[in-house]
Amino acid sequence: MSIPAQAPGQVAATSPVSKEHALELLRSMLRIRRFEERCVELYSEARIRGFLHLYIGEEAIAAGVMPALQSDDPIVSTYREHGHALARGIPMNAVMAEMFGKVQGCSHGRGGSMHLFDAATRFYGGSAIVGGGLPLAVGVGLGELMQQRHTVTASFFGDGAVAEGEFHECLNLAALWKLPVLFLCENNRYAMGTAIERALANVDVTAKAAAYNIAAEAVDGMDVLAVEDATRRAADAVRNDGPRLIEFHTYRYRAHSMYDPELYRSKEEVERWRDYDPLVTFPAQLRALGYLDDVSLTAIEHEIAVEIDAAIAYADAGTLEPVSDLTRFVYSETRPA
Repeated sequence: MSIPAQAPGQVAATSPVSKEHALELLRSMLRIRRFEERCVELYSEARIRGFLHLYIGEEAIAAGVMPALQSDDPIVSTYREHGHALARGIPMNAVMAEMFGKVQGCSHGRGGSMHLFDAATRFYGGSAIVGGGLPLAVGVGLGELMQQRHTVTASFFGDGAVAEGEFHECLNLAALWKLPVLFLCENNRYAMGTAIERALANVDVTAKAAAYNIAAEAVDGMDVLAVEDATRRAADAVRNDGPRLIEFHTYRYRAHSMYDPELYRSKEEVERWRDYDPLVTFPAQLRALGYLDDVSLTAIEHEIAVEIDAAIAYADAGTLEPVSDLTRFVYSETRPA
């Protein structure tokens, strides 16, 4: 897979979106990026523990997908899920408290970074298992269909999941049963430390969907407008005609996780991809359209910084689960007579 051919920062003469919406997309991406950058600092201070998988570089996907879905559409995520959760509308306070392992977190401190969950926004969480969300999404989609809800179940997964058996099983079942599932592949080229060319004999994920008679489209996942447009079209099709798949070509700038020594790719490769950073190219596009200037950008950054500081303070003030509750939700508290 090659670096996108389009020149970085290249802009169209007109924009398909309003200034207000364009700035909201930018704000969503910046909010995810700045949140995670602070999480790196907090992790180094041992205030966040456990595993931490960063979304830095991939923000255009979460920011573009969520506005194209409806509020009652179920979302099934991955372990690289902070961006999905924030873009979906889970309060940052609840996400940060979960990162800190506090009971005020969206998963009551039991999930941490990889298991964010929020029933109110129909965000059915991430999974530490590669591809583990795919069967869940198919089950949720089947349930939605049986209850005659006109929804789309959006299932995020990475390119590494494509090599897993459940990917093929789930696409097959979704096609057979015409389930309202939108499969969203975030192809960042590396499954942990394995380049996609070393794992898949055919690196075209859309071709794998075609094998199950599922219509699919490959999209530049570094272009938030392209992401939103493709998702909107695909979601409309899913509501009326069954499953679809979108393959988003993207790139993560950070290591697979905070424990990853990142020996599988060169620093030069990472730097080349920085030219396609959505937080470089999209602001340049908005400036060229007259939608953005230094004053408005500074205002957005300040608003986000204040929100993050407040979320950290909220998490710091939170409480850890008492030892007496450690078996709660693990074993049934009722016994048969």
